[in-house]
Amino acid sequence: MGQRIDAAALVDRESGIIARDIFVSEEIYQQELKQVFGRAWLLIGHESQIPNPYDYFVSRMGEESVIMTRDKSGQIHVFLNTCPHRGMKVCRYDQGNARVFTCPYHAWSFSVDGNLTTKPGGLVGVPQYKAVYRDDLDKSKWGLVSVAQMTNYKGSIWASWDPAAPDFETYLGDMKFYLDAVLDHRDGRPGGSEVIGGIQKWKVPSNWKFGAENFIGDLYHITSHRSVDMVSIGPSGQGRRDAPTGDKANRKPPPPFGSIGFPNHGHGLIGTLPFYAEPDYTPSFTLTPEVEEYYKEVYQRRVENLGDKARGLAPVGTIFPNCSFHGMQPRALFTWHPNGPREMEMWKWYLVDADAPAEVKNVLRQYYLRYAGPAGLTEQDDMENWNYATAASAGAEAGRYPYNYQMGLGYEEPAPDLKDAVFTGPVTEQNQRIFYGRWAEFMDADGWADLNPGDSGNFAALMARRKA
Repeated sequence: MGQRIDAAALVDRESGIIARDIFVSEEIYQQELKQVFGRAWLLIGHESQIPNPYDYFVSRMGEESVIMTRDKSGQIHVFLNTCPHRGMKVCRYDQGNARVFTCPYHAWSFSVDGNLTTKPGGLVGVPQYKAVYRDDLDKSKWGLVSVAQMTNYKGSIWASWDPAAPDFETYLGDMKFYLDAVLDHRDGRPGGSEVIGGIQKWKVPSNWKFGAENFIGDLYHITSHRSVDMVSIGPSGQGRRDAPTGDKANRKPPPPFGSIGFPNHGHGLIGTLPFYAEPDYTPSFTLTPEVEEYYKEVYQRRVENLGDKARGLAPVGTIFPNCSFHGMQPRALFTWHPNGPREMEMWKWYLVDADAPAEVKNVLRQYYLRYAGPAGLTEQDDMENWNYATAASAGAEAGRYPYNYQMGLGYEEPAPDLKDAVFTGPVTEQNQRIFYGRWAEFMDADGWADLNPGDSGNFAALMARRKA
């Protein structure tokens, strides 16, 4: 790669003007892989995917293939899925169970546990070791590469290649409050979720950032889903796709709902400000009594468990750079994996309460598939938009004209009860400006010393630009 591209010249966060080139340039993309995906915390998977010793799941970090596995003591590891001898993948299956990963090229083998002379992932087998290496190869130096940092956050597994990156909770900031709402049991207990079934994977001819920016908070595209709303694919086959049923006149809504962004981190969501009293229960699964009864019971336990503790709801959000979520129904985690500047591979994990009855999980699984994924009604609409947006970004003539992200510019307000967060009404491009501003910082920074998420500089600057 040649001279580093000046990303700040492509993303003007103060005016809300962004160059189309960031979605199609190969040079920009190669810089992204190093500057963004090589530094940020990235979602790897969920511990429920590897419940037993030696279970593994092959995931991704940017374009890198990685193995998430559990050793005999229960500890989880994340290794780069490439043999240090000639680079072949040491694991070519999506998931399974193996104590040793053996390269199919020259049969070097690597132990999940390691042994007395090497750490987990260490090189333990070399064919004809004495004959061809004459005992000169130091096997302790040629094991699988481990990620620099890894954490298990309420069952979700995250990793970073950068040893200088802040710890994961610092990286999250108060976005943690909304990730908790996705990962926690619906009765308010910490954690308690699991992945239902496998995961969905599909490729889309779109730049990965279009998916991330859509889920960070775009309610302006409701026109795209008008036909889905008309056919009523809510949980009980009526109403909006994501709306509960019941007596709207008597429903007590939670506090203000809108766009919440974290300028110092790059995260954002559509959701509520923190609130403390549970709103009235409203039915959602009226056509499936066993599911409806489960959620009534969960609601009562939630009221008891949380008491006067703060709550938050987030239908959708994005954790910078490429992890998004559905926080309500369907409850899910996404990753937008880059396959070059003009293609991404979308992965989706659906979550349920781990101790929910089997019939509840089955009804939820069917609803999730009807709603989302490559065959789901809503995301077919989204993917069509992103396909055309990527293609339009590459036009020789169209590329001369930037995109407008000015909606709500200057009307951000401090978000109560959230550190260095901003809040506006739900229909705004506040969070997109935050996302691309943080992207430009990663692209231009020399290291994490320039990216301190604890520094309130971005938040303070944004507040200084507010309109009267």
